[in-house]
Amino acid sequence: MPITTPDTHAETSPLAAIRARIAHAAGLAARDPATITLVAISKTKPADAIRPLIAEGQRVFGENRVQEAQAKWPALIEAQPDLRLHLVGQLQSNKAEDAVRLFDAIHALDRLSLLTALARAMDKTGRRVPLFVQVNIGDEPQKGGCAIADLPALLAEAGRADLPIAGLMCVPPAGIEAAPFFALLGRIARDHGLDGLSMGMSEDFETAVMLGATHVRIGSALFGARPAQAQ
Repeated sequence: MPITTPDTHAETSPLAAIRARIAHAAGLAARDPATITLVAISKTKPADAIRPLIAEGQRVFGENRVQEAQAKWPALIEAQPDLRLHLVGQLQSNKAEDAVRLFDAIHALDRLSLLTALARAMDKTGRRVPLFVQVNIGDEPQKGGCAIADLPALLAEAGRADLPIAGLMCVPPAGIEAAPFFALLGRIARDHGLDGLSMGMSEDFETAVMLGATHVRIGSALFGARPAQAQ
């Protein structure tokens, strides 16, 4: 799905440029850009690299690992209390309580054992953290995510546990056109009465926006390429 990127001045910051591209793609799809949350993926980035984005007005950030987030985010949140932190990486069940205490949304629910751990953690902490179910949209054995066929049962169990399901999340297969996978995730979400769609990263977020993404997860386009071992 080719998209003509809007003109930007050379001095435009990466954050401003990404926001302009989101707005442009939203306009092409007759969507309100305000309904799309930009999650700045700050994994592996130190606090000093994050503060400029905070100063520029970015408020929603994403991390892949609970332990890394625990090390750097409490001080940042203390200095800027309206920050919101999303967990976008796979979550181990034994880290569920730590995740519920720190994060404002979790994009990693993918199995019954984790659902049980999250339900227990939310009951213990009194926090009801919105959850996105990660769907293995390309049926890739090497990737995490709930199989499409297993999704109805997982959602039913989440309902019985009174867990707040915000929507679905996916990472489409690399190296091929993402649009069909985004469209499929959107259809599955509608079939289950879910509005949230966490999909789209630095290389394909405009396509995701045009196909209904409510949350786009952007790292390298904001922070620059990560070292190979951090990909």
